[in-house]
Amino acid sequence: MVGCVVADAHDGIVVEAVVRQGVNSNTVAALAASLYGGAVQSARAAGMGEVGFLRLEAERGHVFAIGWGDLVLVVIADVSVNVGQLRVDMLKSRESLA
Repeated sequence: MVGCVVADAHDGIVVEAVVRQGVNSNTVAALAASLYGGAVQSARAAGMGEVGFLRLEAERGHVFAIGWGDLVLVVIADVSVNVGQLRVDMLKSRESLA
C-alpha cells in the first residue's frame, strides 16, 4: 500500500493523510477529488445514478476513490494489491462513516 488520503470532495483539501515518503498527499487529494467529481457528473449526465467506486489503473499501480457526503477516500496502491479485497474494505469504510 502506498497510502490513503481523505479529502474534501469539492476542493480537494486534505482532511487526513497517511502516505509513503515522496508521495505528495496534497496533489493526490486535489487531483483525485477532481477526478471523482468528474466521474460523479458524468454518471449523472448519462443517467447512471451515483458513483459507487472509482478505479484508475496505471502502469505502476492504482488510484481508488469512494465518496460519502462531502468527503472522498482515496487509496493509492501498487500493482500487487488485491483489488477485490480493497474494494470491499473501502465500501465497508464508507458504510461505517455514512
